[in-house]
Amino acid sequence: MNGLRGRRRGTPTVVGLHGDLDWPGAASANARLDALTAGNGADLVLDLSRVHFLDCAGVGVLCRARRRVRERGGRLTLVITEPHFGWILRTLGLGEYFEVLDAPPEGSRQAEPRTVASPPAEPGTAAPRPAGSRRDGTRPNAARPGGSRRLAGR
Repeated sequence: MNGLRGRRRGTPTVVGLHGDLDWPGAASANARLDALTAGNGADLVLDLSRVHFLDCAGVGVLCRARRRVRERGGRLTLVITEPHFGWILRTLGLGEYFEVLDAPPEGSRQAEPRTVASPPAEPGTAAPRPAGSRRDGTRPNAARPGGSRRLAGR
């Protein structure tokens, strides 16, 4: 089923991702996003405000969705509320490749509810992590004063 059929051009569809956007969930996330990006001219907004963890496989999911949307004449926008996710994209050199918003655009429509990212670990199996932290609970660059400033000279 294509969730974009029959909509007006210019009205973006918002897909809320939640849980962990990581290696274990990448294949299912790609399959679900492929169905949403199958149409021509799709304007898609991926809302990452409820994503707790993003790894390289999750970044790959975002890049694949962007490529598919652009190949079909559409536009992909990300909603990122966790500053660390923006840092990840910039560090990988992808900051300029994604349009990023703080909230879904007005006039957008929500796609049918579905889990696109992996659900977080079952209660009791892992301690909750702050958004953007590693699975072991630490944050990248937490021990280094100045965080990512070291990358600025490269």
